[in-house]
Amino acid sequence: MLKRMKKTTRNPWLWLPTLYFAEGLPYVVAMTVAVIMFKRLGISNTDIALYTSWLYLPWVIKPLWSPMVDLLKTKRWWIIFMQLLIGAGLGGIALAIPLPLFFKVTLIFMWLLAFSSATHDIAADGFYMLGLNEHQQTYFVGIRSTFYRIAMITGQGLLIILAGFFETSTGLPPIEINAVTNTSYSNNILLPEISQNNESKSKNTFFAAFPQQVVLSTQNIPQGKLDSIRAIVVQHNQINGFVQLGKEMHPSSSRKEQLSWWTENISNPLKKFLTDKVNAKVKPVSINSLTGNIAVVAIKLTTKPEVDKEMVLNMKFQRGDNSIKLVEGDRLAFNRSNWDKPAYILLQADSKLNHSTEAIFKGISGNIHLAWSITFLILAGLFVLFSFYHRLLLPYPTSDQLVRREGQNLINEFFKTFASFFKRKNIGVIISFLLLYRVGEAQLIKMAYPFMLDPRQLGGLGLTTGDVGLIYGTFGILALTTGGILGGIAASQKGFKYWLWWMVLAINLPHMAYVYLAYVQPENYLTISLCVVVEQFSYGFGFTAYMLYMIYISEGKHKTAHFAIATGFMALGMMIPGMFSGWLQDVIGYRNFFVWVMLCMIPAIIPVFFINVKPEFGLKKQEYLPSE
Repeated sequence: MLKRMKKTTRNPWLWLPTLYFAEGLPYVVAMTVAVIMFKRLGISNTDIALYTSWLYLPWVIKPLWSPMVDLLKTKRWWIIFMQLLIGAGLGGIALAIPLPLFFKVTLIFMWLLAFSSATHDIAADGFYMLGLNEHQQTYFVGIRSTFYRIAMITGQGLLIILAGFFETSTGLPPIEINAVTNTSYSNNILLPEISQNNESKSKNTFFAAFPQQVVLSTQNIPQGKLDSIRAIVVQHNQINGFVQLGKEMHPSSSRKEQLSWWTENISNPLKKFLTDKVNAKVKPVSINSLTGNIAVVAIKLTTKPEVDKEMVLNMKFQRGDNSIKLVEGDRLAFNRSNWDKPAYILLQADSKLNHSTEAIFKGISGNIHLAWSITFLILAGLFVLFSFYHRLLLPYPTSDQLVRREGQNLINEFFKTFASFFKRKNIGVIISFLLLYRVGEAQLIKMAYPFMLDPRQLGGLGLTTGDVGLIYGTFGILALTTGGILGGIAASQKGFKYWLWWMVLAINLPHMAYVYLAYVQPENYLTISLCVVVEQFSYGFGFTAYMLYMIYISEGKHKTAHFAIATGFMALGMMIPGMFSGWLQDVIGYRNFFVWVMLCMIPAIIPVFFINVKPEFGLKKQEYLPSE
């Protein structure tokens, strides 16, 4: 019987979207979904921040073991096997969630997931360059980014909705609190009165809220008033056992603060120099600062729980205007000792709200462990399906072979592969481009949200949280995605070299929109949205050049490892400028900061003068041998 011939090429639409969806999903699970899950399961913010932040490490250091993907097995094998391993990690998390020591055990499986996913990224990016010709690589560069972003949206949206559905269907009926703002409402703040309508004698167990519809005034209150009411709410909930007592740090007042060498000798002198020379014109904030108004809601359980049974109510924003937020009481635990007492939650309106609006907050009291366990089991099954699907649909490129010959020393080849990247011609230009191409964007992206939210007297635009969420989460993401797709299509039509300078200018010149916003501080919502859309679209279009250049410099024997090393420099190019951007803005103000961002296009452009790209790179060839 003849053996079935393996296809060296397939239609990219059959495998590329699912491959990059599978690449993005584990990342968002480790970075975002894990945070929400641990919060729902009652882990402290301190532990969540500490341990989930470390999960980012495998993606940072993945270039260090990228040569192994080239030296051991094919990229196709790594993709299929890593997807099975990711599924195993997700399944382990699902089985560990119901355990008493679930936090430690799930973290172990999270690490397995993170390392497997980072390795999968290396193999998938390498396979992209092997399974497609130059023209296809250029055409699909924006499309692959789109499906990666779809995975991010799925993780942050659909997965959370799915877990929420299971939470709702496995416990007591959910409770909803309707919060509205009123411009003419009094700003008096009182603790709610508990209605004496015999809820405690009800045979049915459910949570009751007092009041169920709460009105917040748009008149701002002094910060001190918020602090005193918040202290009352926190103390009441802690004393009655509705929340766990947190560990408070009380720094000794007698101990003199020790300044680090960097702060004393570099940071503070530079800050003084910039303050004296630049003289940022920022209006001082009033000592008696005002903040958004607040309201307190009481929640009670109607019947006594069973012995040793704890009923946990998780409150969260459900829908409406997220300019109204939950300040205290996101997780309340009821038991036999406190069920007949009210627990308090605290709501606050955005200080910039000046119109009537509303928001719905939902309390869920289902079996949280079971809900998240089911969610991760579904994810595990999905990755098993991905593995089998890609085993059938991924092509077998003839170039997807081991680069290490039989008998060669693995350790020596590992270091040779890693070193070969740094022996490339014009390596200084390459590294300079990778580090400097987004030096302006790396700083702007960190300060864009604070700039939109900060009050006008501090140089910001004074938008509400809801406004910023709509501008960036809807208009911005659509513009970014569209720019990326059009960038890939454009480069595939006339070649990467033709569009290089256009894309360099596209990623830098639109920063002028933020200079305009900082100096004019327009109040028109449409004007602000248009500036953001222009900048985001241009960034998506201009970033195409960065991706294509990484593909271009990775061509050769060790393209998978070299592309992974390039992504390491890409991350470094975003991390370093972003680290000092907040400090710099604080010193020189928003206006001068965005002017500085514009000036950063100079070092970003300089390496481009020395880049030499083949004119035909990215163009469709007349005769193409698919096996090459």
